[in-house]
Amino acid sequence: MDAHVREIVIENLAPVTAGHAGGIAAATYVAGRIQFFNFGFADEAGKRPVTPDTLFNVASVRKLFEAALVALGVLRGELRLEDPVSKYVPELHGDYIGRVTIGQLATHTSGLLLPTDHPPWPNASYSLAEFFDMLNAWTPHAGDEPGKQRIYTHAGYVLLQLALERRYGVPIGQLVESRILAPLGMHYTLIPERGRDNRAIMPPELLRKTVQGYSDQGMPIGPPGNQQSYFDFPGTGQMFSTARDLATFMAACIDGNVADPQLREALRMTQREAFHFDQQFGQAMAWENINLGEDAMVDKPGGLNNASAYLGMVPAKRIGLLFLANRGEISHEIGRYHILPALARQ
Repeated sequence: MDAHVREIVIENLAPVTAGHAGGIAAATYVAGRIQFFNFGFADEAGKRPVTPDTLFNVASVRKLFEAALVALGVLRGELRLEDPVSKYVPELHGDYIGRVTIGQLATHTSGLLLPTDHPPWPNASYSLAEFFDMLNAWTPHAGDEPGKQRIYTHAGYVLLQLALERRYGVPIGQLVESRILAPLGMHYTLIPERGRDNRAIMPPELLRKTVQGYSDQGMPIGPPGNQQSYFDFPGTGQMFSTARDLATFMAACIDGNVADPQLREALRMTQREAFHFDQQFGQAMAWENINLGEDAMVDKPGGLNNASAYLGMVPAKRIGLLFLANRGEISHEIGRYHILPALARQ
């Protein structure tokens, strides 16, 4: 079985890096076993190879952790999905945003779609006060209502981060660390603050393990540890992690090997479909639900102009796949429509 898994992964991912800048760290979880796969370079100039312990920018895969914080808070009776966000962020007083709930932010059903969510991308960044101004002034497209449609929104998760920080009085990086990473034994995953050069502020030994990011055309973008955000306030950069750490998270999501029963249930809770928007797709808390016939899948892609990430699972068959890349525009469809279905058929 291990050999067959290896054949499937290499057949699909090796061509993605062959002759291109950057590399990929991947991992599979099949029948309780984790395998790691490494392709290409963390830094082309130094020919530093990718390993399971290389630090990558995970882009929007970070949202899985904030969703888990919400689920854990609900299970512990600390907040409710029905709570209006303005309960925790009183600066919000606009007519529309005042009706948006924590659960709607977590499931992308708030209806929000700010300029930072779609092309043409803004050239400016936004202070916290400017972010509140945008939210308070937001008016939806005709017919959109909180909870009535699925619209993917990065800004909605930035607001969710703020609500969590206000509820607990702790920065988002510390919340994720204390409530999820430490209990799971994930020691090389972090949400660092940004320096003035948009580089993550992290210990030198971790920065040395961090990739150089590349565009889809192979041009370097930013220094190693590059963090990008349209929001100029703390906690709004990206999460960094390794394939080894994320494989631990993936295994916990699939098999529930978690000592804390509430965290175990929170990871399951985030995967349950909350909004069904067509025959094939639904939306859970950060996770997307995909129906490909026999195999029900949940997954979460992420991407920036210099990073691509994917985590997908077929929970009923105890199968999972993740890959982290230091190049932009690597399609998550490789995992969703090729590798995971092939692993499920074996």
